[in-house]
Amino acid sequence: MQSTGNAATLLAFAASVAMGLLAWGAVCLNYVWPRIRELPLHAAVRPILHLHIFRYVGLAFIVPGVVGPGLQRAFAVPAAYGDLVAMALAWVALAMGSHRYSRVAIWAFSLWGFADLLFAFYQGTIGVGIEPPSLGAAWFIPTVAVPFLLWTHVLVFASLLRTSNAGSVLGHASS
Repeated sequence: MQSTGNAATLLAFAASVAMGLLAWGAVCLNYVWPRIRELPLHAAVRPILHLHIFRYVGLAFIVPGVVGPGLQRAFAVPAAYGDLVAMALAWVALAMGSHRYSRVAIWAFSLWGFADLLFAFYQGTIGVGIEPPSLGAAWFIPTVAVPFLLWTHVLVFASLLRTSNAGSVLGHASS
């Protein structure tokens, strides 16, 4: 049975993740999407790709002292290296510019990056089930950075899928 302290910590963690998703959703839908939805694909996704080249920060999950000694490697290792792959794919997509196959690189980046983030949430909550305090100073990655990165993947998918301004995936959600 969980102690009151563990339940309170878990509630604080879950609330932080939920509030991060809501806050970044509001920012992305009200400020980012209205500015990129009219742009050509490569101009729209370039700033997002630049954000994702910072996903090396996920390596914090495997650094002792940043995370607690109780953070399970079955969570930490895939989360850290999955972020590195996403970062590499963002670099590839950036390097391709508007090359004829750059759309494929953007799809690969966003599919991998989004799935990596969802897998880390799955592993942390259901798969291996980590204790939030074991995240240590890395607590802010899943509560602040991951919600933002998830939303930016949604924006990339919307940019990839849109066929016209009127028929865009997110439509006029910010209106």
